[in-house]
Amino acid sequence: MKRNTNKNISTKYRIPAEWEKHEATWIAWPHNRNDWPGKFMPIKWIYAEIVKALISGEKVRIIVQSEKQKFDAKKILKFSHAFSENIEFINFATDRSWLRDISPVYVENIKSKKLEQISFKFNAWAKYDNYKKDERLPGFISKKFNIKNTVAIHQNRKVVLEGGSIDTNGKGILITTKECLLDEKSQIRNKGFSQKDYEEVFCKYLGIKKVIWLNKGIAGDDTHGHVDDICKFVNKNTVVAVDEENPNDENYKPLKENLEILKGEKKLNIVKIPMPKSLYFKNQKLPVSYANFLIANGSVLVPTFNDENDRKALGILSELFPDRKVTGIHAVDLAWGLGTIHCLTKEQPLNK
Repeated sequence: MKRNTNKNISTKYRIPAEWEKHEATWIAWPHNRNDWPGKFMPIKWIYAEIVKALISGEKVRIIVQSEKQKFDAKKILKFSHAFSENIEFINFATDRSWLRDISPVYVENIKSKKLEQISFKFNAWAKYDNYKKDERLPGFISKKFNIKNTVAIHQNRKVVLEGGSIDTNGKGILITTKECLLDEKSQIRNKGFSQKDYEEVFCKYLGIKKVIWLNKGIAGDDTHGHVDDICKFVNKNTVVAVDEENPNDENYKPLKENLEILKGEKKLNIVKIPMPKSLYFKNQKLPVSYANFLIANGSVLVPTFNDENDRKALGILSELFPDRKVTGIHAVDLAWGLGTIHCLTKEQPLNK
């Protein structure tokens, strides 16, 4: 952990917590078969289950690539009893469907209380080449919904950051990982950036006063250390953190180290949640974690994996969210895309 000491940096923003009221949750209807090679067909039906769990509590904005895809999506949603007037289709061409990372980061202007957005540069996790359409999404949303957009600049360059790499309590505390943001050899986001550089960015653009730096993410994570697979705020002073009890699992040591860092935060309540057993497809370890859940207005959507710990995870989260319906979404096939519920969705806070 490192405290921000950027007393000379002023901010006019606050980043809302995920449990604050949403205007809508966004998803992008799946279209890139390369994200789920050999498993693409069932993915659309899983998306329908996600929509069904959301529509009773908020609007769902679904990005579609064409009128044909819109027609197909409507058909699947109707077959799944997941069609509603709370669905709004948005025509916009994307490369892929991982909205958590390509969307703008929504912030509240402290003075006006209005919703604004911060646009970070997206470079496909410093790993892939197909992102030129995805990186246009923040500008599109800004224009379509008349939301003031500010581009995050530091050291005279656009800052690279994905939504899945950070989590916040809405009260000035942010959690991230060193593996994702500070690794100097693999998937480098912002070459030469130090912890202090990131803390200055978080302070200026997101209103963050304190950053908790965890070490590593989970094995198999294509993003190289996103925090939304390991730890998540559930209220202003409580986090859910995944724990691996099998000492032979490669996640065992890194997750124990992360828990020790969290325990060092005296004012932080830590609720441990188990990891599912490792899943593999075509000899590749998949990044499966119950921490990749989404907090929506009336529900909490939790990935499940046909695992004995599914029930434990759902039970723990049900106790933490007594006023929301905790719903398990079968995510074994989703995980072959190397991400699950939280990775695919992006909440848009209510504009006060």
